[in-house]
Amino acid sequence: QVQLVESGGGLVQAGGSLRLSCVASGRTFSMYTIGWFRQAPGKEREFVAAMRWSGGSTRYADSVKGRFTISGDNDKNTVYLQMNSLKPEDTAVYYCAADPRSLYSGGYYLNPHAYDWWGQGTQVTVSS
Repeated sequence: QVQLVESGGGLVQAGGSLRLSCVASGRTFSMYTIGWFRQAPGKEREFVAAMRWSGGSTRYADSVKGRFTISGDNDKNTVYLQMNSLKPEDTAVYYCAADPRSLYSGGYYLNPHAYDWWGQGTQVTVSS
């Protein structure tokens, strides 16, 4: 079992930046694919970014490409989502997710239902 705890959300003006953190505990050695998702009120949970826990193979949603960066620090069991040039449409609850399998084949990393472990989420609000 893996536990994930997100932090770093908050209120920021459009054009600003935030860095989200996701700290993993438990059987972290079993993690393979890490993803960030977000969910706005009344909308479905959507893919934001993914990477391999060991590093590399980063993927981004078109809506955040060039503005967001996913990275990890295995020594700290932490995954980050650096968010720059934030827009009001980025407002959502952001979730960290992990799975013990490689979800890259067939693009399963895009599907929230493919991930076994989830954090509780952190709210990001971008004001115009």
